[in-house]
Amino acid sequence: MVVKFEKAAADPFYIELRRRVDEYFEKNNLSKNANFAMVLKTIILMTAYFTPYILMLTMEFSNWGLVGLCGIMGVALAGVGMSVMHDSCHGSYSSNPRVNKVMSLTMNLIGGNAFNWKVQHNVKHHTYTNIYGLDEDVNNGDVIRLSPYSKHYWYHKYQHIYSWVLYLLGTISWVTIKDFRQLNQFRREGIMKFSFSKELTTLIITKIGYLGYMLVVPMIVMDVPFYYVLLGFVIVHFVAGFILTVVFQLAHIVEDLEHDTNEAKTRMPHSWAVHQILTTANFSRKNIFLNWYLGGLNFQIEHHLFPNICHIHYVKISAIVKKTVQDFNMTYHEFPNMPLAIASHYRMLKRFSLAPA
Repeated sequence: MVVKFEKAAADPFYIELRRRVDEYFEKNNLSKNANFAMVLKTIILMTAYFTPYILMLTMEFSNWGLVGLCGIMGVALAGVGMSVMHDSCHGSYSSNPRVNKVMSLTMNLIGGNAFNWKVQHNVKHHTYTNIYGLDEDVNNGDVIRLSPYSKHYWYHKYQHIYSWVLYLLGTISWVTIKDFRQLNQFRREGIMKFSFSKELTTLIITKIGYLGYMLVVPMIVMDVPFYYVLLGFVIVHFVAGFILTVVFQLAHIVEDLEHDTNEAKTRMPHSWAVHQILTTANFSRKNIFLNWYLGGLNFQIEHHLFPNICHIHYVKISAIVKKTVQDFNMTYHEFPNMPLAIASHYRMLKRFSLAPA
């Protein structure tokens, strides 16, 4: 069952917001895509990811040195995913579709699958944010309850404790079973037309390539036991998985945001743009380091409203978005810093841990 929103043409808020944002880019003669700073960031993050890998293959390190290098790879992997892959999969990295397609393959390079991401994130999550049954980010299985509409099990009363451990597994699931399960699910759902055999072939080939350079090559080249390589692989993904999962949770699973279900209604009483305001929050808008490293994911309101704009511009347009949201008597949800956002997410995990009345 698909939920429908009011048409954008009938939404004065979104019409005025787009006018103001477009005016900013026109007045300052700016492209909405990547600039030199974004290209430089791409080079830095990709270098930070592959340099520790090359060093481990070519030099000898102590056990703790290897752990540290794997940790750096994990941090860089998360950065590539949040900045380079995310923008290119949304088509906002470049005005050239071919460039976006090539850059989106960084998702495959770090173990995921660009096609799956575009369907699950761009189509389902961005369209049906926080609507249980349609948004996979809140409809992601029974282990963690992220919606008041999902089924409650007895073990959920402990989820505010164990969820943080499971967040470590976020990217390991990508590189193993999640992508295969998702691709098969998209075929069953028929949410969009695609060649299953083509995408499955691409998925298998890129997974073999990824596991080849991450596991097979180090096992052959490095003079260490094979389980050291496996442990290093796990460390990389524990670090990246925890960072990515926590950052994405802070956008929608925090206090004062709305949730719904496709079983409750088929038509929303508001537009898609208003729905994004009701279901999305920002954090740490003034933190220079997080603004750079998180790829604009602490500006999720701006990202959900303008996914076609490169995140490098979010700092500037966020003032315009906040002013417009307030001009239309809505709440611009934001936390001044990341710890407060994390605390709010913890309280939401605890709230959803309780059985519904």
